[in-house]
Amino acid sequence: MPIPQTPLSLPMRLWLVLLSLSIGAAGLFMSLFGYRLLALHGSAYFVVCGVVLLLSAAKLVRAKTAGVALFGVAYIGSVGWAIMDVGLAFWPLMSRLQLLTVLMIAVLLTLPRLRRGEGRPPLKTPTYACATVLILASLGAGGSMFLPHAEVHASTPIPPRIPVTVGHEQTDWQHYGNTPGASRFVALDQINSDNVQRLQVAWTYHTGDIPISPTGNGAEDETTPLQVGQQLFVCTPHNNVIALQASTGKQLWKTEINAQQKTWMRCRGLAYFDVDQPVSQPSVAGATAVPLPLPQIGALCRQRIVLNTIEAELIALDAHTGQFCTDFGIGGRVDLKPGIGKGVESNQYSLTSAPTLAGTTVVVGGRVADNASTDMPGGVIRGYDVMTGALRWAFDPGNPQVRLLPTPGQTYSRSTPNVWAPMSYDPASNTVYLPVGSAAIDFYGVQHHPLDRQFGASLLALDATTGLEKWHFQTVHDDLWDFDVPMPPSLIDLPQADGTSTPALVFGTKAGQLFVLDRLTGKPLTQVEEQPVMAGDIPGETYSPTQPVSVGMPQVGTERLSEADMWGITPFDQLLCRIEFKSLRYDGLFTPPGTQTTLNLPGSLGDMNWGGLSIDPTRQYLFVNDMRVGLEVQLVAQGEEVKGKKPPRALQGTPYAISVKRRFLSPLGIPCQKPPFGTLTAVDLKTRQIAWQAPIGTVQDTGPLGIKMHLPMPIGMPTLGGTLATQGGLLFIAATQDHYLHAFDTGNGSELWKGRLPVGSQGTPISYRDPATGKQYVVVTAGGGRGSQDRGDYVIAYALPE
Repeated sequence: MPIPQTPLSLPMRLWLVLLSLSIGAAGLFMSLFGYRLLALHGSAYFVVCGVVLLLSAAKLVRAKTAGVALFGVAYIGSVGWAIMDVGLAFWPLMSRLQLLTVLMIAVLLTLPRLRRGEGRPPLKTPTYACATVLILASLGAGGSMFLPHAEVHASTPIPPRIPVTVGHEQTDWQHYGNTPGASRFVALDQINSDNVQRLQVAWTYHTGDIPISPTGNGAEDETTPLQVGQQLFVCTPHNNVIALQASTGKQLWKTEINAQQKTWMRCRGLAYFDVDQPVSQPSVAGATAVPLPLPQIGALCRQRIVLNTIEAELIALDAHTGQFCTDFGIGGRVDLKPGIGKGVESNQYSLTSAPTLAGTTVVVGGRVADNASTDMPGGVIRGYDVMTGALRWAFDPGNPQVRLLPTPGQTYSRSTPNVWAPMSYDPASNTVYLPVGSAAIDFYGVQHHPLDRQFGASLLALDATTGLEKWHFQTVHDDLWDFDVPMPPSLIDLPQADGTSTPALVFGTKAGQLFVLDRLTGKPLTQVEEQPVMAGDIPGETYSPTQPVSVGMPQVGTERLSEADMWGITPFDQLLCRIEFKSLRYDGLFTPPGTQTTLNLPGSLGDMNWGGLSIDPTRQYLFVNDMRVGLEVQLVAQGEEVKGKKPPRALQGTPYAISVKRRFLSPLGIPCQKPPFGTLTAVDLKTRQIAWQAPIGTVQDTGPLGIKMHLPMPIGMPTLGGTLATQGGLLFIAATQDHYLHAFDTGNGSELWKGRLPVGSQGTPISYRDPATGKQYVVVTAGGGRGSQDRGDYVIAYALPE
């Protein structure tokens, strides 16, 4: 029996117009931009799908069921293409299918009415059943967005948590990295993986120094506090130093330095020295002795805090009063500008990372501004007597024969590789280990001298007493990417297959490499291969034909990108990212900058940065936090205008200017490649394999176009700052894009707890046990995350309730 045709109501016709316009707009966008992608030899999917969607929209607006069939063809084809493109990876599938799934549901729910309009059976049961399946699948996928999707799940047996034995609890956090060897591990377990859910705020302190700029060019809080006895020491972005009572947060004293600079104001940490503690002499044969301190009888500052400032001063303060140590330099200050030369007055030279106490020598490097000129301050490293402030030695990477100050009228070598990052120290051999950056300019190296090429992007070992070189190991040859060694190496005892161990150090690089070296010789203890790389197109440039790759250790966040790795919240921004990717020169990790716009992932921010590693010697794991944000770079001839782009920024002293230097982001302001954009990784030092890897950070306090999404989706966001490992089986980190202090299980990478912070943090947590009460605290500073408008001046301590 024929079914009479039922005319469509006005609301249904309006709905069809709206639905058709939505599908048609999607089809038009995919067709036009898909053609651009196809012209770049990219995927043909978007053109094909776009055309089918346009045909579907044309039929639907005329109330034809053929429009439903065409959309179904597009949807089923998209599902098949997506699985072939990315497999079953969650976030890539969401980008490709979630929006189309919602449209498919809308189309299916419209189908019965369209069939009635054509005088055909409505087929409600099968149609609504299909729609219900898709609704459930879409809801399930939506719910899964709030679950972490680990890159590597813990599969091997988890090493047991070893309790802290009586008498072996940590007493003080006296160094930037807790130990001189930068372990960032605390032997305390009062707070542990069983009770961390009960952690709560114990006290909060305001420093009064609120960072003013979220861009990274102004003031930022990046502090790691120190703790000695019942005192907690904190520095602020303008180098103010504050002592707090460790158990209450009560201010004991505050010394305002109020250092100023036009750009890059931060204080990452302090150094502490106690003249009443025995001086540790080296045990390694042939090592030089540590000079004994010679304090004045009855002098102040027997316990002192030492800091270097963004105004290029070295300052010593009495740890009990905050008064300047009058026996140090002139009135407690040492001027670090002599010998540096031009550029200090224009903020091209400053000190942002903590000074390193190496025996009785305070070792300082310096940050030199990037990509400004070929005539910049040099990267001299200097050692000063911790008691008097007298210069003991200098190491000039451009002229190692200069041992102290240059001759009058001369300066240290200009534009040489500098040591801007924190350092570490081995008391057993009296060696200070320095992470070396690149010479000016980052992206153009024609003017680099042989010693620049020798020391750039290397790990340098110096005798802490004399400043003489012991060895250096280079991680990048002829660095053109700003792939500095950005962190202090961590001293470890590397386990061997026969049950023995080798004194070693391990460190990460901006290029996402983990290197393990013999502590005494600098020779790799895990395999490093020289792998061939491509050259660029800059005349006169020296391109190394190979680069060292640490294949004996896991590489973090350095997978070679393909078009299929492009991502977006929708298929549309994903398509635009595909076009951008195919428009760039990309040869993998070491794609050289040149006159064609190139892509580097990691970018100049690095895969790893100054936050460094943390080490759990009980489980023999090391922990890495990373960020995965690419960088696009293009050089053009000086004076050349590029249509549609900002005026190029001149690289003074070179024939080139930077026409493009931007993050590899979608039009919505999110990274173009697939998530995660930041992870926590545990590496088993016994197997040299990843034990687990988990995304870190949510979009709670960020989102597209900088709009906060207020959704705790653990997609994995870029991290900037460090971690803290504890013997309680916990890994703490606050250096995420959301306003939380997170605690992870060091055994399997599961998040056990997170505490809401008033603003974001780039501080690195520390932990200690108050000697008076016996209570363990976890302390972190929070001044605001990179790129966030939210700013504060918080020091926050957490503890278990009574």
